[in-house]
Amino acid sequence: MTELTNLTVAQIRDGHRAGDFSAVEVAEAFNANVAGAKALNAFIVETPDHAIAAAKAADADRAAGTLKPLSGVPIGMKDLFATNGVQTTAASHMLEGFVPRYESTVSQKLWDAGCGMLGKLNLDQFAMGSSNETSYFGNVISPWKRKDGGNAALAPGGSSGGSSTAIAAQLCPAATGTDTGGSIRQPAAFTGISGIKPTYGRCSRWGIVAFASSLDQAGPMARDVKDCAIMLENMAGFDPKDATSLDMAVPNWEAALSSDLKGKKVGIPKEYRLEGIDPDIDAMWDAGIAMLKDAGAEVVEISLPHTKYALPAYYIIAPAEASSNLARYDGVRYGLRDLPQGAGLQDMYAATRADGFGPEVKRRIMIGTYVLSAGFYDAYYTQAQKVRTLISRDFTAAFETCDVILAPTAPSAAFGLGEKMADPLAMYLNDVFAVPASLAGLPAMSVPAALNREGLPLGLQVIGKAFDEQGVLNAGLAIEERAGFTARAEKWW
Repeated sequence: MTELTNLTVAQIRDGHRAGDFSAVEVAEAFNANVAGAKALNAFIVETPDHAIAAAKAADADRAAGTLKPLSGVPIGMKDLFATNGVQTTAASHMLEGFVPRYESTVSQKLWDAGCGMLGKLNLDQFAMGSSNETSYFGNVISPWKRKDGGNAALAPGGSSGGSSTAIAAQLCPAATGTDTGGSIRQPAAFTGISGIKPTYGRCSRWGIVAFASSLDQAGPMARDVKDCAIMLENMAGFDPKDATSLDMAVPNWEAALSSDLKGKKVGIPKEYRLEGIDPDIDAMWDAGIAMLKDAGAEVVEISLPHTKYALPAYYIIAPAEASSNLARYDGVRYGLRDLPQGAGLQDMYAATRADGFGPEVKRRIMIGTYVLSAGFYDAYYTQAQKVRTLISRDFTAAFETCDVILAPTAPSAAFGLGEKMADPLAMYLNDVFAVPASLAGLPAMSVPAALNREGLPLGLQVIGKAFDEQGVLNAGLAIEERAGFTARAEKWW
């Protein structure tokens, strides 16, 4: 029998239904991998009992002939999703020890579908970061190593770095992620897995710790495109508790998967050809263009003229929303409370927030508060929102001549831990290809497509029209089939 932890979500689901193995065997195998991979620091909390309980229920359901869509599939849950009775921290000291008495809508949908939880996955604190180095609980380490690179540890991407590492290291077959400006796609590219950010509003934000409310979107991360489609079907859906939730039927994305792109047009944005970019990225992009042509698509050049303003606009809008969302953490209602002896209310606020937030979170709160202040609101925040509208219009115009857009996911392969932490601007530039689709609220996916000269994964990004996750998934499948990416990180942990 194939090693159970090598199996995809689809293979676990189908094998369990066929009686090839029990759900308990699967859960025990993944629990063992999680317990043996402490060095990667992918999990903040391990929940082996949750996984086993769901597995026992799945085996009972199989015996009774009442299987659920994902019976027998254990997953990892990014520690941004509230889980009833299980600590939820957003990787911050501010929420250390916080145990919610409610369940996020997305996690509840997955439990209702039959999934079990292997644990809560590490992330950048409050989802703010691109390398998973801002977590209060320590950085996650990628399971990948550079060819001939010694023991230098690599970043798994962020903020969903715990999710990407756990999947790449076979600690779970799939995981939830959240994407505000690339936090599903960039870590997927860094670790050689797939991940999709759906259209804004497809998945409920209720019960997810907020970073930037007009940008945050939940999505799945998994080993391949089919698994992403399966997971997304069971995460998406209208939620009356979320005012931004789309009141639309959830398509059967898995059943409609097709790598035949005859009659489709793929747009190549000329503005994404950046000067000085890693030649391995350009070579992969050109290879991706050839793959989609081979799948039957016609390739056309498009223009997204306001692309160069996307990153500065994002780093005004996102911090502004963060400063508002994080104002609730004041030591009064829940979470950390620092109360120095003899302190008054203002002293408690100051002490709690100084102790509870890390440097990157403080930086973004300060930027956000500044751009929202009376003297600068119109000059910065209002202008950034106008730029966001122009970026969205660029995509609308481009999609009049193409069905999907192909671009790199990130401007480089994974970088070393510590390489960019001293230079926030260099870190922010990692999101240059991912941010535009986030500002426009469009579905976008990263699919592993090649290895660079150092033997590290590179990802291609497919961006689609609003609500056209199917088009994105199909183009992703066409890349997956033709790239033949089967590389896996060699175990060293």
